[in-house]
Amino acid sequence: MAISCGNSNSGSQAGTDLVNNPASPENPNAENTNVTEITFDQNIYDFGTIKEGDIVNHKFKFKNTGKNPLLITSANASCGCTVPSWPKEPIAPGASGEIDVTFNSEGKPNHAEKSVTVTANTTPTNTALLVKGEVTPKSGEQVKPNTH
Repeated sequence: MAISCGNSNSGSQAGTDLVNNPASPENPNAENTNVTEITFDQNIYDFGTIKEGDIVNHKFKFKNTGKNPLLITSANASCGCTVPSWPKEPIAPGASGEIDVTFNSEGKPNHAEKSVTVTANTTPTNTALLVKGEVTPKSGEQVKPNTH
């Protein structure tokens, strides 16, 4: 499956009705008893050097280190060439899971840094993950700056 940066694929949103989050920007003083913690084994994955057109896949492993169920509501990539998938069901306290990130290097020569923003019932709400490395241009093609 080829995915280009021209395609916007930010993933779908999981339902948030499974977790009651009374604190919000509109009501910041409400006690939010369901906020939990997510701890990743690593937030940055360096895939090294690959050839343009190669597809890189990495699983960012995490653990719910809070005392309440963890609900990841979305994982949005900075570019359509990077596609995250995440568990849609709540993760119990102490349980583990993973965010699967796929980067398609087609049309992305040179240095690549693609971020994924994970949104969950955590404080802070967003956690950044990064996939990076070098993409060797296809032979015979002129190197163009990577703008995405």
